[in-house]
Amino acid sequence: MKLQGVELRRITMPLVSPFRTSFGTEHERDILLLRAVTDGAEGWGECVAMAEPLYSSEFVDAAAEVLRRFLLPALARRQESAPRPGGTGGPGGIAATDVGHALAPIKGHRMAKAALEMAVLDAELRTLGRSFASELGAVADRVPSGVSVGIHDTVPALLDAVDGYLAEGYVRIKLKIEPGWDVEPVRAVRERFGDDVLLQVDANTAYTLGDARHLARLDPFDLLLIEQPLEEEDVLGHAELARRITTPVCLDESIVSAQTAAAAITLGACSIINIKPGRVGGYLEARRIHDLAVAHGVAVWCGGMLETGLGRAANAALAALPGFTLPGDISGSGRFYRTDITEPFVLDDGHIAVPTGPGLGVTPLPDLLDEFTTAREWVPLG
Repeated sequence: MKLQGVELRRITMPLVSPFRTSFGTEHERDILLLRAVTDGAEGWGECVAMAEPLYSSEFVDAAAEVLRRFLLPALARRQESAPRPGGTGGPGGIAATDVGHALAPIKGHRMAKAALEMAVLDAELRTLGRSFASELGAVADRVPSGVSVGIHDTVPALLDAVDGYLAEGYVRIKLKIEPGWDVEPVRAVRERFGDDVLLQVDANTAYTLGDARHLARLDPFDLLLIEQPLEEEDVLGHAELARRITTPVCLDESIVSAQTAAAAITLGACSIINIKPGRVGGYLEARRIHDLAVAHGVAVWCGGMLETGLGRAANAALAALPGFTLPGDISGSGRFYRTDITEPFVLDDGHIAVPTGPGLGVTPLPDLLDEFTTAREWVPLG
């Protein structure tokens, strides 16, 4: 497959309502999309980096710059040095499995790398007439949908929000927590909606090991898990915390590759892993983490980064793999956006359908894409 060039497109998507976590509040999403143009098809990638380096060290402006200056030139060099089919030498094109190797010398920037791999993989699969789901190894045609509920100003406001999501049919509730907003909100949700609701919490690194006794106060509420309570580099701290509390510890920010996942599992730092393809460098690495976790009896689920329909489609395909035994953050489009850039994903009996068409199985709607676009740049490679 000959990659002719990649378009970098910035879009701004207003959120239905502000989304507050322990590291900040988002009112809109500044999103970098990639359109990979090949001699056979076009493919789309979505970079999940935020506007500021709060969730991770990556942010949108930096992702665009590293793509422009380093990642795309590296991929172009790989393509030019690839042998032609039959081994006659000369530029022979690129495959999605080449992307990771081509970009490996450039340290970090996993979200930017993931977006580029996603775009190339989408183009390749569209050319071959295969879906993301079939390529990754999906075994389901729909996936259970959980919803992430941000921090609210008051407990009554939180209860109203949770009530609305349960009424819509979401099968699992995830509450964002931080010091000062943890035990009481969880208690209130349990008392209002009962023990049958699948409930988990996400701290986004807001605590330290010194908070272990306080976090143990969440144990009586029968949570599915507590997600990333400590700093991302504190894997040993998570292992110690896991010994001090009975709520299962799930790692998110700490897991950036199959290698780090293997280390965390070996150290006993987690019994559950949240796999976010953007955070780990792409869907192919996400599949490797899935396979590793299955081999070690560790549950996995697919986290979300407020993706548009493009990223949502790919996440649904990933979450349909057999090791994803817990509901993920693959909500309906309407959870975050009044208008998506693709045909919207709609909740059906608590589930989201896995696209079956070639590649992602969805494409941006041109008029809506143009409406939200703030900048475009074409980078030729072929």
